Amino acid sequence: MEEFQSTNEHLTQGTPQTKEQLLQSLSQQTPLTASNHGPLISRQSSVTPGLRYRNLGKSGLRVSNVGLGTWVTFGSGVKEEQAEEVIQLAYDSGINVFDLSEAYSGVRAELELGRILQRRGWKRSSYIVTTKIYWNTKSDERGLSRKHVIESVQASLARLQLGYIDVVIVHKADPMCPMEEVVRAMNHVISQGWAMYWGTARWTPVEVMEAYTNCRQFNCVTPISEQSEYHMFCREKTELYMPELYNKIGVGLMAWSPLTMGLVSGKLEDGVPLFARSSFKNKYSSFSWTEDETQPANKEGYTWLKERLQPEETRRQQEKLRDISQLADKLGCTVSQLAIAWCLKNESVQCLLLGATSVEQLYESIQSLQLVPKLNTNTMNELERILDNKPIRPPMVSTLALR
Repeated sequence: MEEFQSTNEHLTQGTPQTKEQLLQSLSQQTPLTASNHGPLISRQSSVTPGLRYRNLGKSGLRVSNVGLGTWVTFGSGVKEEQAEEVIQLAYDSGINVFDLSEAYSGVRAELELGRILQRRGWKRSSYIVTTKIYWNTKSDERGLSRKHVIESVQASLARLQLGYIDVVIVHKADPMCPMEEVVRAMNHVISQGWAMYWGTARWTPVEVMEAYTNCRQFNCVTPISEQSEYHMFCREKTELYMPELYNKIGVGLMAWSPLTMGLVSGKLEDGVPLFARSSFKNKYSSFSWTEDETQPANKEGYTWLKERLQPEETRRQQEKLRDISQLADKLGCTVSQLAIAWCLKNESVQCLLLGATSVEQLYESIQSLQLVPKLNTNTMNELERILDNKPIRPPMVSTLALR
């Protein structure tokens, strides 16, 4: 998988800026408005160490190896000015992927990002907007019918004030809708110029392969990416099956939840550990923060998680986290930075989505890029020893032996 350093048309070689310089530059920049008609605001001439650009899947779309997931950025309690500073810092750092959903904070995310993009006046080719469809604030307007897909994409375009969306993500498969209807609807959206590509999120490998097969059968545009949960305690799908989907059908990986919904970074009260995938009934089922995307991104949104944690798993994970914290101290970083760098170490991850509610939090997460080269073989082996959960593909079972 070919990588390029952040020396493309958006960034030129220079001296990396300190945190204070970056934050100071945010306050000095003037948004482009319709009244001043000045030149388009360009990115700063600094290089973010460790930032790379990769093709998403086997498409020609080049994405930064870290992107900004906006579910918490536009969550409750975060003012629009504060969110705009986070967006600005991400853009100035070389991040070109902004991930949204039609249901984040009741469509607030798309509305506010649209206003920010209009005020800043950035060149449209310099950033990538991905938005997810399926959820809606009204329960009778959910699903993947052709009607809902087209109406959702058009509504997102209006809220974002954009001529097109770079990647439309189908957020969760719809068991009540035929796959043929879904892929034909996505092909129509792309043929109309409303979107450039489409992808999936929280789909099983079987569902992704079914979509690809239908696309080939009906001569439709194939999906280019799958958004999957990935962190130290959720590894099986990403490490066993996503590389196979990439090699066979060209579906890339955008990973989310590297900090396990903020639990590693200590956003919740002390004592709440990471959770394991075995806590959930569906082996490949995942979720983004809450099962219903329309729920607010606040502390109360996590209370349901505690009910699903198993006491024995809680104890084991707390022990592992203590060992991971000691290793992070040896490396001179935080546990959050180590968790992010560990995800980026996986070559299958083409874009890792980070969440941030402040510029300080985003800056700290971006510094994880410099930690990736330090994760040598010995360090990775030590992490594997601590985690002791490396996924193994189950052995093949002969149908003759079952008779």
